[in-house]
Amino acid sequence: MSDFRDLPNNQLQFYTTAPYACSYLSDQLARSQVATPSQSIDATIYSDLVRIGFRRSGAFTYRPTCDSCSACIPVRIDAERFTPSRSQKRAVSRHAGLVTTMTELKNSTEHYDLYLKYQSARHNGGGMDQDSREQYRHFLLQSNVDTKLVEFRDGNQVVAVSIIDQLLDGISAVYTFFDIADKSASYGTYSICWQLDLCKALGLRYLYIGYWIKDSKKMSYKKKFRPLEALIQDRWLPLESL
Repeated sequence: MSDFRDLPNNQLQFYTTAPYACSYLSDQLARSQVATPSQSIDATIYSDLVRIGFRRSGAFTYRPTCDSCSACIPVRIDAERFTPSRSQKRAVSRHAGLVTTMTELKNSTEHYDLYLKYQSARHNGGGMDQDSREQYRHFLLQSNVDTKLVEFRDGNQVVAVSIIDQLLDGISAVYTFFDIADKSASYGTYSICWQLDLCKALGLRYLYIGYWIKDSKKMSYKKKFRPLEALIQDRWLPLESL
């Protein structure tokens, strides 16, 4: 499937948002194409949407459709063929003692506090560092599909939280936030490696990790996970070949 018109649901409709400030490229305006109604998007439809470049934010399933920019490229890691690099192996080894718990979505003051600290350090001034508990809940704790919350704990302290969606052919990494106080820690890398292991354990082929933007430093870490595939002109191709 390469086009939303092929989706097996004639009740699904799409609308385009008004322009808004891009979160990744300064001086750029972005627009999104949103699938609606959200309650009609079941596991099968959602899996098909992700395969053609859509993502989820709360109850909204969307993909970029900007007027003068096509920098956002959907990417996924082939979990079946993934082999960790030396630095990724070190991250896995270093954090192997973390206690991992996968649960249904839940509201937690501890998670919310960690989320605000992460946003203040990584995205200071971007708006999300001021998110209220209600905004946090709408962003990460609302879902109409098969979503899990993964908690990584070091002793009594939660050091990372990942929100993931299970698809028919893989897992979609919705969002991860973590403790940034220890500059030598590699919680982000560890969480992705953990999700890739989960894909293998469940017999799922791909880990969808959102969009890659060539000129965004925030996205550069994604190219370190190989083999990485990119959705280009409705075809999934090796990113390295582009």
